[in-house]
Amino acid sequence: MRWLLDQGLPRGAVRLLAEHRHDVIHVGDIGMSMASDAEILQFSANNERVVVTLDADFHAILAQSSADKPSVIRLRVEGCKAPELVHFLLDAAERFGTELESGCAITVLNEKFRLRKLPIR
Repeated sequence: MRWLLDQGLPRGAVRLLAEHRHDVIHVGDIGMSMASDAEILQFSANNERVVVTLDADFHAILAQSSADKPSVIRLRVEGCKAPELVHFLLDAAERFGTELESGCAITVLNEKFRLRKLPIR
């Protein structure tokens, strides 16, 4: 899976996910730490990456724009550390790999996943 981790998520997850053979970058490592949500979504769509964020605005932008890409995973988990983040993402990739590749919005709360296929209508 190809991931883009948003600001506020632990950079240590990059190395841990790479150990599981995932292609992952953090916005802070590519000069996008101050980028707008729309710019991050555009970058991810252009580069076929799944956005992982703490920010609810990403799902709202997807819904308003009727976009079908990129997929976005929103974590609603306070104080998420790198190992916990990796656990959630590996689980999501295993359970929803096809949906993540075709376009979806996932919310993670208390180890539960809520999935909506894109575009959101």
